[in-house]
Amino acid sequence: MEIAIIAHDGKKAEMVQFLNEWKEVLLQKQISLISTGTTGKKVKKAGFEVTRLLSGPLGGDAQIAARVAEGKCNMVLFFRDPLEKHPHEPDVLMLLRICDVHDVPLATNPATAELLMRGLTL
Repeated sequence: MEIAIIAHDGKKAEMVQFLNEWKEVLLQKQISLISTGTTGKKVKKAGFEVTRLLSGPLGGDAQIAARVAEGKCNMVLFFRDPLEKHPHEPDVLMLLRICDVHDVPLATNPATAELLMRGLTL
């Protein structure tokens, strides 16, 4: 199973903390992680194996959307910062739309991500 992880700048530490809390499940289920560039850099520094794509504003969101459309990515965890402006918002909306089109689970906050991860333990 492949899970994409993305976090806006103000949410990257929260993403690392979330992954640390779910580390055992990620290892048990042999889940491979892909991420946008900067998020992946932080996650890798925390000790996780992750395939880094481009930074979100440089096309990383689009790369993840393509993997969703190709059926390669099974879940997206995207910790968005709703209080900040993001110049690549059209790319973000495209990714959200592609997840809906292809019926891929998408969490945009830690509470929803936790529910999705709990589903993996059943």
